[in-house]
Amino acid sequence: MPTDEQSIRNLFFEWQTASEEGDPDRLARLMSEDVVFLMPGQAPMHGRDSFLEAFREGMQHYRIESQGEIRELQIHGRIAFCWTQLNVTMTPRRNGLSMRRSGPTLTILHKGADDAWMIVRDANMLTPQPAST
Repeated sequence: MPTDEQSIRNLFFEWQTASEEGDPDRLARLMSEDVVFLMPGQAPMHGRDSFLEAFREGMQHYRIESQGEIRELQIHGRIAFCWTQLNVTMTPRRNGLSMRRSGPTLTILHKGADDAWMIVRDANMLTPQPAST
């Protein structure tokens, strides 16, 4: 059985993989129903359904590639937090230039009754990066 740390690292890997594959059903299992996402310049996004609706809409127009590294992970009983350095590239499915965003995220997780970790809060501080030449 994996340790809590390995389970959380597996969750982040699964999140990245499901995002790249455009799989909202897999993402849904990784977050609580009352999850809140915080992003610069935007109102907080409340709830799993709101996130999944936005994700599905985005996947119609973009393909996502991401790379991330967990820089700190603290586990305190059934609550954990981590900050991750993340790079995300969104490539239009049709015409247009790719958009790259980079920066830290701060994520709070909760271990549910089934002993599975899930994201309950996420502060995404990614900012646009210059296009590569």
